[in-house]
Order: sequence, then structure tokens, then C-alpha cells
Amino acid sequence: MEHTYQYAWIIPFLPLPIPILLGVGLLLFPTATKNLRRMWSFANVLLLSIVMTFSVNLAIHQINSGSVYQYVWSWTINNDFSLEVGYLIDPLTSIMSILITTVGILVLIYSDNYMSHDQGYLRFFAYMSFFNTSMLGLVTSSNLIQIYIFWELVGMCSYLLIGFWFTRPSAANACQKAFVTNRVGDFGLLLGILGLYWITGSFEFRDLFEICKNLIYNNGKNLLFVSLCALFLFAGAVAKSAQFPLHVWLPDAMEGPTPISALIHAATMVAAGIFLVARLFPLLIDIPYIMNLISLIGIITIFLGATLALAQKDIKRGLAYSTMSQLGYMMLALGMGSYRAALFHLITHAYSKALLFLGSGSIIHSMETIVGYSPEKSQNMVLMGGLTKHVPITKNTFLLGTLSLCGIPPLACFWSKDEILNDSWLYSPSFAIIACFTAGLTAFYMFRIYLVTFEGYLNVHCKNYSGKKSSLLYSISLWGKEGSKTIKKKIRLLTLLKTNNNEKDSFFSFFSKKVYRLDRNVRKMIRPFITINQFANKNTFFYPQESDNTMLFPLCALALFTLFVGAVGIPFNHERLDFDILSKWLNPTTNLLHKNLNNYGDWYEFVINAIFSVSISFFGIFLASLLYSPVYSSLQNLDLINSFDKKGPKRIFWDKIINKVYNWSYNRGYIDAFYEISLTKVIRGLAELTHFFDGRLIDGITNGIGVTSFFIGESIKYVGGGRISSYLFLYLFSVSIFLLISYFLTF
Repeated sequence: MEHTYQYAWIIPFLPLPIPILLGVGLLLFPTATKNLRRMWSFANVLLLSIVMTFSVNLAIHQINSGSVYQYVWSWTINNDFSLEVGYLIDPLTSIMSILITTVGILVLIYSDNYMSHDQGYLRFFAYMSFFNTSMLGLVTSSNLIQIYIFWELVGMCSYLLIGFWFTRPSAANACQKAFVTNRVGDFGLLLGILGLYWITGSFEFRDLFEICKNLIYNNGKNLLFVSLCALFLFAGAVAKSAQFPLHVWLPDAMEGPTPISALIHAATMVAAGIFLVARLFPLLIDIPYIMNLISLIGIITIFLGATLALAQKDIKRGLAYSTMSQLGYMMLALGMGSYRAALFHLITHAYSKALLFLGSGSIIHSMETIVGYSPEKSQNMVLMGGLTKHVPITKNTFLLGTLSLCGIPPLACFWSKDEILNDSWLYSPSFAIIACFTAGLTAFYMFRIYLVTFEGYLNVHCKNYSGKKSSLLYSISLWGKEGSKTIKKKIRLLTLLKTNNNEKDSFFSFFSKKVYRLDRNVRKMIRPFITINQFANKNTFFYPQESDNTMLFPLCALALFTLFVGAVGIPFNHERLDFDILSKWLNPTTNLLHKNLNNYGDWYEFVINAIFSVSISFFGIFLASLLYSPVYSSLQNLDLINSFDKKGPKRIFWDKIINKVYNWSYNRGYIDAFYEISLTKVIRGLAELTHFFDGRLIDGITNGIGVTSFFIGESIKYVGGGRISSYLFLYLFSVSIFLLISYFLTF
């Protein structure tokens, strides 16, 4: 097996040829590369599948043998300075690599159809491949300097993917916001890395942990500096994992394509901050002040993310705030010292949230089949409702993800979230109360999203539906047939679309040899299923309908993960809850930390705690059903509910509370507005003041001297008479006056 470890370096580099070849092909042979674009998606999935197989093989070996493998070689040697590069394969690496590859493969298959209409199809897959390479390089890095290099590459890929539709002002602003916010944390990360190198002389993790431990315990005066370096390192994790107060970029990052939201902002990139804290856990655990700060930031993020998700209308933005809250649970667990619980929740949340984001993409895709629906409208939950009978598979898979995130057994997130809640009671009762209350809020806002989107009645306030079903959009998907319509009927419908063979922005359909115009730079479909009657009646609209099979397959696969992935952390010992697959997997890390991270009670205590946490979740679901169920909507329309105590003081007081909570949530807690006033406007004002000072004062003095010299020279040339004797007299007179003044000033 050691022979297999020696070739583990291919894990980050195997997907790298795709973006390189795509870039070269688009630069040198653009037409041929675009015509063969289906081949690139297949190659992308194939290479990532090989990486996944390799990662699973390494993980199985680690579970059986409990080994850790590290290989390094010198990159730069100069006197006493030696920079080494290499790779580290341990349980944390294998967990992250399996998450990245499994979710990445499903997202790529999903994207083949979701992005098939888009002009930037090849650019999208190039970005995705480079992101997978960067993320795999990050998790296999053996030292801090390598982590920083790949950390910045991941941030660059995030910037490119968030701003993929860069012609939209909202997307351009979102990627800039993400870039600037993450630069704050990345600067702190760089300072922390340099500070630790200054006191330890090494970037390697094992050396850092041993030297810092000796400095902390043997020389107390270095504790402050080590704590400061650890704080700077944590700042990088705060920005990347959208923790308070650097969380503001994550909701706006939903401007990117939905597969990006599923891969980067639910399962992998935002988990990079959690990975960094977990990687540095042996260092941080010896600094109690930093551990307390990590848990404090985590509990604030948990509560803030849940409250901000309560009133969001954009389905992806609501899921983004949910991601922020769940990342807070992981950070809280790490701050409490519950290393196992944090990684367990990282695994379960990744698959559940990827399922929810891809499900939201399927909803958006189906809503965009309605003629006249813009991208902004297709994401607005207010304009949805009653989608159950139109998108049943999407509905069922989305429901599984919702129940999992709510913490309903036996789904995945129940096991990990329940473990974090149990540990929080032992760590701090106040933190536990907030965490349990937030678990109820999670159930409430997640079921609000589900009920508003799928249940209820068709939204008659919007001209969404007419009772006529539309045909599915054609696809160039590699993975199979789409929908229930026959290919012949699709080709007949496609012939209704006007073609133009001379357009550079066109592409060949998989089902027809005709060339169709692609919409430029925006996610807005050219719909070939418009009939002649529709041209006569522009107010005719269609029902949404289910996505294609290539988009439904990843949903079903992720639903299976959501159902069964919790088994890796379920305790199987009937006497004590101290043995499970995940604990055995993490044995090398547990030995490294010299701490028993699996100290639980018996089954009776586990069941009691589970009943408590599940009851809270069911109460949140009950409130959401009470407020957003079809029955409540009918009663509200009949004005039966509002008739009770309509003008009473209790009702007025209750309405004020609801309005304040709604305004707080809808306006993002006023945090973005605060940053706009306190940072953006202040910095812009200082910049304008500096510009005025530089332009009017500094440049004014310089330009004034030049202009004055010019006018003096122009004036003097008219005074001169051309006699040298006169010039000598003036020169000697001036020098004499200067010498006299200097003489008197010396006394």
C-alpha cells in the first residue's frame, strides 16, 4: 500500500490538463474546440472519477491500518533557509478529497445539461476543473506555504465563477465583494504564516505543532505572540467559511450559476476554512483564548445565519444563509474541542446542502421554461407555489434534503447536529441554549422554503401558468435522453426556430444538425417550443415541468448520500457509544491530539438528547406549517384568522415583533448597510479628501512654482537691456545683499 501512497501526488494534478488544454484550444483552435465541447465534459468527469477512486482506496486503507503518510522534497535551499513541498495523506485529507470528488462529479454531470445553452459552456468547465485542482491541492498540502498558494488559487476560481455572467452588474459586484472580503482574511492568514515561521523556522505542520507546544509550556512570554499568530490564521478561516463578521460575501455569491453554489458555496470552498482550523487543531487546542474565540464566533454565526434566512425571498439566498449557519455549527464544535463532531457535520452537511442547491437549480430551470420569466423572477419564491405535481422528483429529493438539515432521523444531518448539541451542553449551557433554539429556527426557515416553493396553490397573482404544458428545451447533454417527449417531436418543434448559420455564437444541437443562436452572456433561454398560437397571444404562459434526466440523476444520487452517509458516524456498540466507522477513521488524528474525542454516554442518554433535539425541530416545522401551509393560506384569504382579536393590544404587540424580525432578516441584519456607511463611504470620503489634497495642494504648489517661474522669466526678459556690465552689477549687488543678511543672522 505504501507504493500507492507514493503516487498520491496525482490527486490534485490529474484534473489540471483539462483547463490547460481548453485554454490552448480556445486560443488556437476555437471552432474545433467548441464543436467538440461534449468531449471535454466527459474527460472532466472521467479524470475526477479516477481521483475519487484513488481517494476512496486511500481512505479504506487508513480505516484498516490507521496510517498517515507524508512525502516532501526540497524546492529551494539557500543557506539556512529551506523550502520544502510535498503532500500529506491523513484522515482529514481523505475525508476532504472524497467530498470534493464525489460532489464535484455529480455537479459536473448536472452542469452538462444546466449550462448546455450557455455561450460560456467551455469556460465554465475550465473554471470548474481548475477549481477542483486547487481545492485538492489545498487539502493535500503538507505545509502552510503550500496551503497559502492553493488558498489563493481557490479564491481566484471563486472570483471567476461568481462573476461568470460578468455582464450582469449584480454578478460583477458580487465577485468583487467576495474578492475584497476574502482579501481581508487572506492578509491575516499571510501574517499568521510569516509570524509562525519567524518563531519556529519551519512551515511544516509537525514541526510547528511541536515547537509551538514547547514555547507555550516552557516559555510563557511567547504565548501572546503565538496566540496573535493563531488569531491571524483564524482570520483566514473566518473569511473563507463566511463567519461573522466577514460573512457578507456569501449571499451575494449566489449570482453565479447554481452548480457553482452547490459545489463551491455549499460543499467545498466554504469548507476550506473549517479544514484549515481542523488542520491546525493540534496547535489551537493548546491556546484556550483562541479556542474560546472560535466557539464564540461559531455561536454568533449560527444564530445570525438562521435569523437572516427567515425572510429571504430568493431561494438560493435563503440556502446561502443556511450554509452560513451550519458552518457556524462546525466552527462551534471545533472551538469546543469536538473535532470528530465538526468533521462529521462537515460530511453530512456537504451532501445535504449540495442536494438542496442542485434542487433549487432544478426549480429555477423549470421556472425559466415559463415564457417571459427572467432569471431574477425564476429564483423568487414568492412567484412559485404548487410545484409538487409539476416537478415531483425534484420535490421529493428537496424534501429529503430539507428534513436532513432540520435534523430529522434517520437522515444524515440528524446524527452530526445532535452530537454537536450534546457536546455544547457540556461546554457551555448558554451556548447550548442558543444552538438548540437555532436548530428550531433551521427547521422553521427550511420548511418555509419548502412549503412556499412546492406546496400550496398556484400563484394566481402572477401570470405564471395557463394550464398548457410546454415542451422541454433541447439539450446537447452527453449523459442520456431528456424528459418524456420523443426526439422526433423535439426536432419538429426545433424547426420552428429561425436559424442563422453565420452566427459565431451558435452551436449544433445533439438532436439536430441545425444551428441555433445562443443567448449572449446571460442565463436566459431561447425557447424553441413556442407555437404559432403564442405569437398571436403574447400573454400565454406554461406550467413549469420536470428537469431532464441528466439533472435528476445527481439529485437522486445525493438523496441516497443524504439517507445513508450518516451511517459512518452512527455508533454500533450497544454498551457505550465509543466505536463507529468515523472514529476508527480518525484514529491517527485522535492519537496526535492525545485527547479522547469520543467520550459519550450510553444509549439511554443518547436517546433522551435525541428526543429533545428532534422535538425542537418538529416544533419549528409545526410553526412553518401553521404559517405557510395551504390551509393557513385559505383561512387568511377568507379573513378568518385576521378577524380574531384584530385590533387588540396583544395582536398589535405581536405584529410589531413580527415586523421587526422580518425587517431585520430581510435587510440582512443591517450589517451590509453598516459596512456601506462605516467602511465604503468613509474610505471613499478619505480617498476623495486625499485626491483633493494631492491635486489641489501638492500638485498646486508644484504647478504654482512652475507657473510663477514662467511668468517671472517672461517679465524679466523685457527688463534686460543686453548690456553685460548691467548684468554683472545686478549679480554682484544681489550676492552682496545675501552675504550681509547671512552675516547678521549668524550673530
